[in-house]
Amino acid sequence: MNVSDDLRAKPVTSVSWGAAALRASFRNWLDKEGSAYAFLSAYGLMFIVFIVVPVLAAFLLSFTFFDAIQPPRFLGLNNYIALITQDDTFMKYVLSNTIQFAVIVGPGGYALAFLLAWMLAQLPRLPRTIFALILYSPSMTAGVAMAVVWKTLFSGDQTGYLNSFLMGLGLLREPIQWLQSPQYLMPIMIVVTLWSSMGIGFLAMLAGILEISPELYEAAAMDGMSSRWQEIFYITIPSMRPQMLFGAVMAIVGTFQAGAIGVTLSGSNPTPQYAGQLIVNHIEDYGFLRYEMGYAAAISVVLLLMVLFFSRVATRLFASES
Repeated sequence: MNVSDDLRAKPVTSVSWGAAALRASFRNWLDKEGSAYAFLSAYGLMFIVFIVVPVLAAFLLSFTFFDAIQPPRFLGLNNYIALITQDDTFMKYVLSNTIQFAVIVGPGGYALAFLLAWMLAQLPRLPRTIFALILYSPSMTAGVAMAVVWKTLFSGDQTGYLNSFLMGLGLLREPIQWLQSPQYLMPIMIVVTLWSSMGIGFLAMLAGILEISPELYEAAAMDGMSSRWQEIFYITIPSMRPQMLFGAVMAIVGTFQAGAIGVTLSGSNPTPQYAGQLIVNHIEDYGFLRYEMGYAAAISVVLLLMVLFFSRVATRLFASES
């Protein structure tokens, strides 16, 4: 072998050595962290298929006219312009109803969840577990309870529990159509939603309160803190910021995605005179009743932006300082 052949052979040896080192490094990484990424890959695949792809599809469809039969036809921003300038139902009823519902149910349910969690944390373990289960169970059986308990309670005939009770007291002369009256439908929706709002956010707050060390309260008492309200604002809430943030995000998402409640109680979509029509009902109306999928996708994008905005506000309020 001459000198030129030897020089040509060295790069090949160097490349082979680099490839071998790369394979060894990859095997070492696979042995150490491969199993963890294998478990995470299932979640990543589900997240992409059921979250990322539908969101991207809705965003793209929002710029088109799509009736689920013919191929989508590109419209640009026409759907968004029509939503703001031409959809009187959305601007007059749906948006105001959604804001009213969210402002009352969101902060109200959130504050109620924290208050009940704090009260339960003061009880011994056995009664605390029983009451926590009682408060949590409506969030799991809300659909069945609405169809059976609440519709029977607010039934519009004389056999309805509320009508029967009020007529027995002489407060009513004739039954009231509670679930068909625009005057009463929204307040009933708010009451039912608050009743079933003690979900996973409530359990997270309860767990956060129970994890706070009693030594913090003892040290605060030695420093002169004697009020329970001072303990809540200066010790409890700052010590459970992650749980407060989680509960806030869950309350925001649950409030804005509520839509079945008005339709279930009234039995129609749209609800009577749009009194209980929320933005989710408006999406279902255009998407699954009128088959204007592109316009429904534009409304869903607006809903997503609203949820992201209020979630960002909650993050600013309760995110842990680092």
